[in-house]
Amino acid sequence: MTETRGPQGRAEYESGTLPGERDKSAPGGQPYHPPQAYPAPQRGADGVRRPRTGARTTPRTRKARLRVAKADPWSVMKVSFLLSIALGICTVIAAAVLWMVMDAMGVFSTVGGTISEATGSNDSNGFDLQSFLSLPRVLLFTSIIAVIDVVLATALATLGAFIYNLSAGFVGGIELTLAEDE
Repeated sequence: MTETRGPQGRAEYESGTLPGERDKSAPGGQPYHPPQAYPAPQRGADGVRRPRTGARTTPRTRKARLRVAKADPWSVMKVSFLLSIALGICTVIAAAVLWMVMDAMGVFSTVGGTISEATGSNDSNGFDLQSFLSLPRVLLFTSIIAVIDVVLATALATLGAFIYNLSAGFVGGIELTLAEDE
């Protein structure tokens, strides 16, 4: 086997010093500076780094291409459940406000009178629309619809996450390009 360290490397090896314990100064008394991979930036007389000729002075927008490879069905179910509950609450409130506005405008009394005249006979007064479309009855019906909507929306979103995961396994998923704001 041939020795490649040379006489100085052999002396350090035989002296038993470790690489961290060796003298860092070069033979001329100057400290050792490892070679640089890139030259040091050129600075002007005032010490400020000057841009290269033709270099951009406006900042570049960074973009990243990402791929949605998998949607966690449990997190999709939780988010869709909360969003559908919020939608159900908004539906009940909107129905109550709409009923109050229509009642204040007199829509129920006018339409109810017309319907009771049309369906009434000499023996009975006809269909009473105002008692049928009372506020408690409308809110109960709207609440039932909202509960059904919560269950269906949650189930469909979770099923959609499972189907997306299956299809993303075949085609790779949805690719997004995101850009950084400046």
